[in-house]
Amino acid sequence: MPDQPTSHPTSRRGSRTQNRGRGGSPPRSASRWTGLPQASRKAQRRTLLLDTAFDLLSSEGAASTSVRAICNAARLNPRYFYESFASLDELLVAVYDRVVDDLAAAVTGAVAAARDGTEAQMRAAIETILAFVDEDRRRGRILYVVALGNETLNRRRRDTGLRLVELVELDARTRAVVPPGDPTGRIGAAILVGGLGELVAEWLAGRIKVTRAQLAEDATAFFLALAEAGSRLLAERHGGRRRRT
Repeated sequence: MPDQPTSHPTSRRGSRTQNRGRGGSPPRSASRWTGLPQASRKAQRRTLLLDTAFDLLSSEGAASTSVRAICNAARLNPRYFYESFASLDELLVAVYDRVVDDLAAAVTGAVAAARDGTEAQMRAAIETILAFVDEDRRRGRILYVVALGNETLNRRRRDTGLRLVELVELDARTRAVVPPGDPTGRIGAAILVGGLGELVAEWLAGRIKVTRAQLAEDATAFFLALAEAGSRLLAERHGGRRRRT
């Protein structure tokens, strides 16, 4: 069965994996990997499988994304699937992780470029998350729809969420916002991570009917209010001056 490499799906909106040759016929495979070292061939086939699974997951859902369906859409012999992945679950997790990694890189860059201060950085993070899932809705579908309906991906989603909660809590402690041993940081981090995820999912589903800009503005205000409430709670609990957020 012929096969054809393609590009990273989250870096170019609307990319597809089933390219055609002249007259709509599949391209010939004779020169597909000619001249490439074995390691490069394997890497390109792995990327092709990831790209194809990304498309199928976002359009058809996990139930319709089988090894056979992926190989047919990618025009790869099934033996090449097992060259890169031990199982379908391993590939699905790799697709999910790649979307998460792309999102994390975008948010990290936006926060680093933002002005100092909680408000500017919070706004930058929220605006970037909304842009990421809105400009390519396939990303949001995998993160907030498909992952909920598949046992393997849902476990990965929960593990990723827990790690993110830990990172947010650590950031608060690093900034000396929350003293060691106080549970306020964990509580706030869990509300922030869980609440933002549900908010984005509701908006993508059309159940929150506001523009992206308005949602970013309102969400920033809500989460800043959460930070302020946490600061007041800490001041009351420790009987001292309110800590800067």
